[in-house]
Amino acid sequence: MTRVGQSPSAAAAAAAARAALAAVAGPGAVPLVPAMPSTADPRAAAVLMLFGVLDRVPAERAAAADAVHRDLDVLLLARASTLRSHPGEIAFPGGRIDPGDADAPAAALREAREETGLDPAGVEVLGTLPAVPLAHSNHLVRPVLGWWKEPTPVRVVDERESAAVFRTPVADLLDPANRGVTVLRRGGQEWRGPAFTVRSDQGVHTLWGFTAMLLDALFDRLGWTEPWDAAHELPLPAHRRA
Repeated sequence: MTRVGQSPSAAAAAAAARAALAAVAGPGAVPLVPAMPSTADPRAAAVLMLFGVLDRVPAERAAAADAVHRDLDVLLLARASTLRSHPGEIAFPGGRIDPGDADAPAAALREAREETGLDPAGVEVLGTLPAVPLAHSNHLVRPVLGWWKEPTPVRVVDERESAAVFRTPVADLLDPANRGVTVLRRGGQEWRGPAFTVRSDQGVHTLWGFTAMLLDALFDRLGWTEPWDAAHELPLPAHRRA
């Protein structure tokens, strides 16, 4: 789909980005992240990784990949700081798969509507990737790749659940200046993971953990990753530093 006022080059880049994302989730799709520990009876969940070209503010810089135009973005939210689970963290819309959900895409779209107010009819589901186990929360999460075919406004629907809902430019996420790692240190042990600096109307955030792992792996799979400094540490949320 070409937006009103969208240049031919931008439309071509959008088509290329959509095709690349669809190919990642096509037949024979493999997990985005390496094998991770699992639990005996995990709860099924799904997240929506929704890309498109309805960016209110385009990226500050051009990405190296031709398919990543300045107005290509991805939908994210900031969880409310009062939540018991992952308070204040940046995440994809999503949640548990309920008995009434037909499948993982249906669950991801339902959760996205409840959390961001989007109209599911405007989302094209490109495919579902193999589930990723999260032992620490006892979940088995299926990433669902989506594309805006008819973009609709998004917002915070329930302030008890989300502090912000926003679309961030992919080119800014790929900017090496916004890449780094977070480091968890506990009892003499250290865990390192990819992280991104992201900005919303509510301020500057560190995107880390599971969401960052999925984005990092997806960008690698697509061939969009630009060289970045894996020794650069980004700050963890205050409640995770102690």
